[in-house]
Amino acid sequence: MTYTDILYEVRNGGAWITINRADKYNAFRGHTVDELIHAFQKAGWDRDVGVIVLTGAGDKAFCTGGDQSAHDGQYDGRGVIGLPIDELQSLIRDVPKPVIARVNGFAIGGGNVLATICDLTIASDKAQFGQVGPKVGSVDPGFGTAYLARIVGEKRAREIWYLNRRYTAAEALAMGLVNAVVPHAELDAEVERWVAELMERSPTALALAKVSFNADSENIRGISALGMRALSLYYDTDESKEGGIAFREKRKPDFRRFGKK
Repeated sequence: MTYTDILYEVRNGGAWITINRADKYNAFRGHTVDELIHAFQKAGWDRDVGVIVLTGAGDKAFCTGGDQSAHDGQYDGRGVIGLPIDELQSLIRDVPKPVIARVNGFAIGGGNVLATICDLTIASDKAQFGQVGPKVGSVDPGFGTAYLARIVGEKRAREIWYLNRRYTAAEALAMGLVNAVVPHAELDAEVERWVAELMERSPTALALAKVSFNADSENIRGISALGMRALSLYYDTDESKEGGIAFREKRKPDFRRFGKK
């Protein structure tokens, strides 16, 4: 595959997968997710790769989730919701290697979910985290909700999803959403240090540890599969579409007017 939406590079045992849509704050469309899936499969079974690093191009954003310009009801690609994001989320968990989220800026919406699912998360002190789903007529009914609760606790996860606030890197560190926060200029050096340290560990032991960790939360994959079917139906409603329309028109959505008699 020739990549157009991402960059792929292997150095010192680390496969760096970069969402290369800085002009869109590294939001993903259907094609982007397909390329990410291909890259993770490639890196996951490359014997020369011991660690996978996921990040976003530029200094503003790690990833800001689904591209709203490609979302009018269903998204613009394949899969249950026109976006095979559930496949990507499962693949990040399934590859037998540690996956590090290098968060260089905004990790919002689906980007926050990706950072949550990665095995380890290292953030710039300029990074911001949060969810926006209920503000734009969407939600992640699976790993983005149920697994987030395992990471930060039920009360905090519900706050993140219900209120859609933004959290600084320091706040994300305090709630256990990230492993480390470093000055922005030192982010790459810190990630490379973690990659080098992981490359000194037994790859089989790391793979077994990852499978063991995942086994405890594997039921969430079933929740996600069911939830994505419900989400597909929701995306075809006027209520959901109002979120995307309002976002593009740069106004507050009026969800409450739908369903009134």
